[in-house]
Amino acid sequence: MNNAIDPADPWRATVNVVQIPDTGLHREIEANPAVRATIAEIAGVREISSARASFDLSLRSRGRVHVAGRLTARIGQTCVVTLEPIENDIDEAIDLIFAPEEQITPVADDLGENPRGAEGELPEPPEPIVNGIIDLGRLATDVLFLAIDPYPRKPGAVFEPHITAADPEDHPFAALKTLKAGAKKPKSGGSKDG
Repeated sequence: MNNAIDPADPWRATVNVVQIPDTGLHREIEANPAVRATIAEIAGVREISSARASFDLSLRSRGRVHVAGRLTARIGQTCVVTLEPIENDIDEAIDLIFAPEEQITPVADDLGENPRGAEGELPEPPEPIVNGIIDLGRLATDVLFLAIDPYPRKPGAVFEPHITAADPEDHPFAALKTLKAGAKKPKSGGSKDG
């Protein structure tokens, strides 16, 4: 058995759709240290000290599957203001519909004459069930990546730019001002032709 981690798809936890009972299925997954290290490297964060998710899968009509759950994680990052190490907690709800690939059409084809919902937003197309499999690990990884704060700040950290008093003669248009002043010469009474 090969336990190597695929860097393109590090967290794997698959469910075969035909094995989901009519009563539904509950799954809990947790990323091991090697998976967390790989995800941290991909995400560009210092570390991921924990990442776990729980899912409830229930069958819907036409081979669709409703996946609801929650992802929690603890991310080690660097404050963009103080450059100190900080820890951020992630707690994200998950609520998606998966459908067989052949049922997924471009959104415009599926909308008919009323393309927008009650709030005026386009509806989310279902996620694909690939070869009868839903990969909960990949789903958890995607949710984790989207939840990571790209500009983490330590609580109370405020960026204060270094401001120095400007020299009135030291600005981008100072040279133009000098040129303009040099171009103004007293007008003479007439032109001199030689």
